[in-house]
Amino acid sequence: MRLQRPALMLAALWWGGITALSFLAVPTLFASLGSPAVAGPVAAKLFSLQCWAGVVIGAALLIIVQRDGPGGDNATLLALVCLGLMLALVQEFGVAQKIVTARASGGNLKLWHGVGTAFVLGQWLSSGALLWRLSRPRPAIDQPA
Repeated sequence: MRLQRPALMLAALWWGGITALSFLAVPTLFASLGSPAVAGPVAAKLFSLQCWAGVVIGAALLIIVQRDGPGGDNATLLALVCLGLMLALVQEFGVAQKIVTARASGGNLKLWHGVGTAFVLGQWLSSGALLWRLSRPRPAIDQPA
């Protein structure tokens, strides 16, 4: 892959952002603010920002991987990027809206939080698999002496 370093950096940013937000920032937010009514809207805004970051990073990765042309691993890389993008978009425009509606109407908030968690986990796994594949050692290209 000719553009391996930029793709690797973007995949690391995507996976690292989800990791930091989901496993550090949001739990700390809920522990520090004490009230779910206060922490929830802030966490929702952070997850929304992370979704948009995933969309931008995923679009850039699609361009980079697509430019590299057909190759043995490109189909897998494209599939992982598309999966992460799809999960981010459905979470932002589908699941997040269901959570807001459930909170306002007394709907099944627990269900939609579970679905949202599954979508974030899916993004984390797909970006992690992408990062793993991009960081594999590549065979050395023979250079003329």
